[in-house]
Amino acid sequence: MSGTRDSGTGRRGFLGAAAAVGATVLLPSSAQTATARPRPRPVEARRGPRPLADRPLYLGTYTSQQGGGTGIGLATYDPESGAITGSGTVEGVADPSYLAVAPDGGTLYAVDERQDGGVTAVRVADRTVLGTRPTGGAGPCHLSVHPSGRWLLSANYTSGSVAVHPIDASGALGDRTALVTHSTPAPGPGQDGPHAHQIVTSPDGGHVLAVDLGNDTVYTYRLDTGAGTLTQVSSAALRPGAGPRHLAFHPGGRYAYLANEVDNTAVVCAYDPDTGTLTPGEPQSTGTGAGTSYPAQFLVTREGGYAYLANRGDNTLTRYAVEDDGARLRLLDTVPVGGDFPRQIAFSPDEALLFAANQKSGSVTVFRVDHASGGLTSTGTAFKAPIAVCALPL
Repeated sequence: MSGTRDSGTGRRGFLGAAAAVGATVLLPSSAQTATARPRPRPVEARRGPRPLADRPLYLGTYTSQQGGGTGIGLATYDPESGAITGSGTVEGVADPSYLAVAPDGGTLYAVDERQDGGVTAVRVADRTVLGTRPTGGAGPCHLSVHPSGRWLLSANYTSGSVAVHPIDASGALGDRTALVTHSTPAPGPGQDGPHAHQIVTSPDGGHVLAVDLGNDTVYTYRLDTGAGTLTQVSSAALRPGAGPRHLAFHPGGRYAYLANEVDNTAVVCAYDPDTGTLTPGEPQSTGTGAGTSYPAQFLVTREGGYAYLANRGDNTLTRYAVEDDGARLRLLDTVPVGGDFPRQIAFSPDEALLFAANQKSGSVTVFRVDHASGGLTSTGTAFKAPIAVCALPL
């Protein structure tokens, strides 16, 4: 949630490579005289592939907190070395703590994590703010774009509700078409009410799932893609006090992996795409030892062989081998993240790099991903960014 609640124990390519062609040397014919002989052009050294162009990186922060940023951070990264270079800020976006991009890459979306919550659209081409719409709830902390590109889904943490906004042809947002509050079941131990923490579309595109930390439940909805309304079709209960935060689907679409923030566990969930039913399995270790380490987020490689979990208390990334076509996670080890309180992690589009946004150290760290072994190798120096709570590489 917000940095205030999160600050202690709270809640919480284009690949442009082209080979250069060597120049041709012109040779004179024997009939040419010395005075008429054309001057040969110098021979150019044959060059190798040009370096890959730097790619954009967007950074989420808190603008209302001391030491925070002033909007959405702008940067670029080298897709080979992982080195990050800052390039400015998109001003006029309040507390953009989570970011997402449209499927066509043309529009960036941010939550405005405030009491009067909102969602903001930014045109990528010229970084123009296209406007902000209210979410109808407090403290929105997560959003995602429906695969159709026509709907923006958001989760209001403080008020425990989820919202839907239409997206027009320009990428701008229309008036909210749905707002659903998680009124049942009762809050879990130590919770004061529902706290919606994530909302995502299932891989099959048929359902929308909302993870609620406050009442230990994952809700499944069907989105009416004509009207933009949500109808609940199922719910999955976690054990009391688990505090589910984020889930990530295996690419096979039959399993999802859930990070439980409060009880420091991971859960493999079976998923039925026909009904939208999510069935949680037994909780298992995050590899961080005793105590609460506030697991934040899972990532799964696109080939489905490995999964990674960010642990904020332990400041590590847990590596799991994914087995049995997604049905099992086998704990491998934990890797130091190189920062303090990794709030969010993300792959580069080619999944060659993994980025970690470290909230308390105000830094972004980068790792190379070995898809054969699942290994993570730090690229080196951390990039300083004010209250880094989200890193979105494109």
